[in-house]
Amino acid sequence: GILITTIASKGELQMWPELLPQLCNLLNSEDYNTCEGAFGALQKICEDSSELLDSDALNRPLNVMIPKFLQFFKHCSPKIRSHAIACVNQFIMDRAQALMENIDTFIEHLFALAVDEDPEVRKNVCRALVMLLEVRIDRLIPHMHSIIQYMLQRTQDSDENVALEACEFWLTLAEQPICKEVLTSHLVQLIPILVNGMKYSEIDIILLKGDVEEDEAIPDSEQDIKPRFHKSRTVTLQHEEERPQDPDDAEDEDDDDTLSDWNLRKCSAAALDVLANVFREELLPHLLPLLKELLFHPEWVIKESGILVLGAIAEGCMQGMVPYLPELIPHLIQCLSDKKALVRSIACWTLSRYAHWVVSQPPDMYLKPLMTELLKRILDSNKRVQEAACSAFATLEEEACTELVPYLSFILDTLVFAFGKYQHKNLLILYDAIGTLADSVGHHLNQPKLMPPLIQKWNELKDEDKDLFPLLECLSSVATALQSGFLPYCEPVYQRCVTLVQKTLAQAMMYNQHPEQYEAPDKDFMIVALDLLSGLAEGLGCHVEQLVARSNIMTLLFQCMQDTMPEVRQSSFALLGDLTKACFVHVKPCIAEFMPILGTNLNPEFISVCNNATWAIGEICMQMGAEMQPYVQMVLNNLVEIINRPNTPKTLLENTGEAGGGTAGTPAITIGRLGFVCPQEVAPMLQQFIRPWCTSLRNIRDNEEKDSAFRGICVMIGVNPGGVVQDFIFFCDAVASWVSPKDDLRDMFYKILHGFKDQVGEENWQQFSEQFPPLLKDRLAAFYGV
Repeated sequence: GILITTIASKGELQMWPELLPQLCNLLNSEDYNTCEGAFGALQKICEDSSELLDSDALNRPLNVMIPKFLQFFKHCSPKIRSHAIACVNQFIMDRAQALMENIDTFIEHLFALAVDEDPEVRKNVCRALVMLLEVRIDRLIPHMHSIIQYMLQRTQDSDENVALEACEFWLTLAEQPICKEVLTSHLVQLIPILVNGMKYSEIDIILLKGDVEEDEAIPDSEQDIKPRFHKSRTVTLQHEEERPQDPDDAEDEDDDDTLSDWNLRKCSAAALDVLANVFREELLPHLLPLLKELLFHPEWVIKESGILVLGAIAEGCMQGMVPYLPELIPHLIQCLSDKKALVRSIACWTLSRYAHWVVSQPPDMYLKPLMTELLKRILDSNKRVQEAACSAFATLEEEACTELVPYLSFILDTLVFAFGKYQHKNLLILYDAIGTLADSVGHHLNQPKLMPPLIQKWNELKDEDKDLFPLLECLSSVATALQSGFLPYCEPVYQRCVTLVQKTLAQAMMYNQHPEQYEAPDKDFMIVALDLLSGLAEGLGCHVEQLVARSNIMTLLFQCMQDTMPEVRQSSFALLGDLTKACFVHVKPCIAEFMPILGTNLNPEFISVCNNATWAIGEICMQMGAEMQPYVQMVLNNLVEIINRPNTPKTLLENTGEAGGGTAGTPAITIGRLGFVCPQEVAPMLQQFIRPWCTSLRNIRDNEEKDSAFRGICVMIGVNPGGVVQDFIFFCDAVASWVSPKDDLRDMFYKILHGFKDQVGEENWQQFSEQFPPLLKDRLAAFYGV
């Protein structure tokens, strides 16, 4: 069986046409071992080649196989029954035609096996129903009541693997539009079952060393440390809406990290979280009586599960929980000093889920006591608590921002002390907490105590050590925050970044010439170094000029901008834009070489590369002025095409405010800036981009970039007024999006609006302005008297 499936998985099924018919024949064997062996092989083939089996390439064998498998659902051996369901299950998600034709028989047979005594069979039945819920809910709806009753039973199955498969049902059901309608009457049964599943099992506690309270002196084993991925720098515009924290981010930093295995506890908590988002306050009558009992329970395992429940519902039930928070938050803060480490760590997580509310109250009431206790937990003697406290503190920093300034000295003392205390894994989380602090409090961070320990770590790490990634990210935030306060440290940091880029490029070159002799470099080193250089350029501004003058960074940048890896190009263009703003004197001599490369990277398939290249072009325009003229044609057509793409991903059209989200603001701003410096070249195209240009900039807050772009559009309208006539209402709307334009820009708007009105005459203007939404009409009348 193993030999056969290995051959088949190597793609040899087409070369062996008699294999599947032969295996299917063996299923009929009187000899149990033959039948079981053939089924084992078939199950593996179905898992490995489900798409191929459902294609014309093999002459649609499923037309025979699926009805055959369905016959075996009634076999006397549980192992065979289990194989049969597992084989059919492989074809549900892809809606294989042969299965869809037999779907009613399949569902009937599943129901017949619902109370099978074999756990493996029950598990496969549950798995099938969960997948059918996603792809053929229409077939389940008539039976939904009994399916839900069945799943309530199975979620409490004595076999944890069955319970886990069944618990997935609630996660999937929550995503279906009919969830509320079919589940409301069952909540009274379901909620206690989910809550009960959120307790640690005895095995969890043993695996988590739940009885080991102090382990801070024990070094981490390297396999515990998950690889980190660096997010390349993305240039974004300030936008009006800040996104709330995604609950998935918080889930990722869940409390039982080392049990990265998905288990009943995690699945139950995730199900409660999504159901809270569906049912909102309607969940609370079923939950509150349970919560009261759990949260104050003398047994720590039960109390711990209550705290997890409270965290899981934080997002969905926030409104309904507000009246109880003045009582609950102090209780949770008390739990931060519980004698069990697992209670302390879950309390950190749950409190972070309510950080937004804590920060909205007067600081002395909850923020100050919470921060004081969390800082103690950052110095806990248990590593899991340290980790949970650091992650929770990072969330609190994002919510509180400058509210933390009065306590900064105290916060920094704690974080600096943690440097000397932490083992490897938690150090990496500590860097993140410091970077987030820098992003949150900005220049207030300028205190002498923070940099020495960071620089000490920086000096200890070798150039090949991956721990440099989080440290470089952290320093990038710190450099941007400290601004000139970072000057004393900038020289060695700058030099090392340049060295990292140089080493990586050299290694890549050797590898490309002699792949058999050399290893491929890890380009993340180069990406992180480029991003830190961007942070330095942004933080130090013109002070970075001497550093650039004494290095070969522009030559290196020329190579990085042409790298095969998109993330390297993305970070290169961010750095190019930052250097253009900080010390254009060193960029200008390279413009003739750089512009064609920027032009070829205006390819929206690589959205972040495209976004950063676009932004850099805009910054270059502002420095070059009229000298930009020879380069306009290299970039203009691509920019106009990008701004007109109907399927531009949301991130490009509407800046979501996080790194990694781009903005359509960016192409619009760059087109505006190009038009500002070279109106004769750009204005003839006005009609091709004015409408998307206006719609993408109306959502961006007043700022310098928006200002320069609108000046460009006004100058272009002066050169080619006909280009805007058909879409003038869009222009009016974009002008009205300004809250307080500078006086001379307001005059430009005034002249264009009144010029248009005079041109068309009073009567036509009246007809035209009838189309305006009332709000737009009022704004234009109030601000510009039209």
